[in-house]
Amino acid sequence: MRIVKLSPQSVAFPSPEAALRDPNGLLAIGGDLTPSRLLAAYERGIFPWYSPGEAILWWSPDPRAVMFPNEYHTSRSLKRFLRSAPFRITLNHDFAAVISACAQRPDEGTWIGEEVQRAYLQLHRMGYAHSVEVWRGEELVGGLYGVAQGALFCGESMFSRTTNASKCALMAFCHHFASYGGELIDCQVLNAHTARLGARDIPRHQFLQLLSNLQRKVLAPGCWLPQVVPPQLVEPPSPTN
Repeated sequence: MRIVKLSPQSVAFPSPEAALRDPNGLLAIGGDLTPSRLLAAYERGIFPWYSPGEAILWWSPDPRAVMFPNEYHTSRSLKRFLRSAPFRITLNHDFAAVISACAQRPDEGTWIGEEVQRAYLQLHRMGYAHSVEVWRGEELVGGLYGVAQGALFCGESMFSRTTNASKCALMAFCHHFASYGGELIDCQVLNAHTARLGARDIPRHQFLQLLSNLQRKVLAPGCWLPQVVPPQLVEPPSPTN
């Protein structure tokens, strides 16, 4: 197998199954971050990840990290934390601020450069990319962003400037997304943080099959409208005698 160099005249991608095993998932190089190319990539389970100033690299790893919204793990300590109602959580209130904050995460390096931020902000303005914001008063203290594909959400990055902010962002989003018909969140590559929250690996071929099925589904109206999102999962009602 070899890395495919993308043509500037076409937004076509090679099959994800042609990706390298080492480094895991590297599929293609080059191209650009125009909306048409980015959307063509996400439709095939491919995403960009590269260092600013270098050629764009496109990936489709095997296995693929995913989270089923109803499998989000809420620890006892997080439940206790939420009782104090420390945050206000919103959807699509400040995408630009969220992606800028994600770019400043020390553990993420500098891969979310200005070119990436401009590209995803354009997708947001077109209605494809979305953000969750966590506020403490008027201060933005956490959040996440990603790209919608029907009933599947392709998570790109999250950040936290205070304890539990990113956990609460993801928890609130899982509940909101599922309540509108969302069924799967793409976490790309499993890490310790997302694994603790309930993400797990599945084979790439299974992910691609799920993607093909879920991207055809339409969410209930109003899912992506700017709104306040409940900060905690709704507990099931107690049984009555």
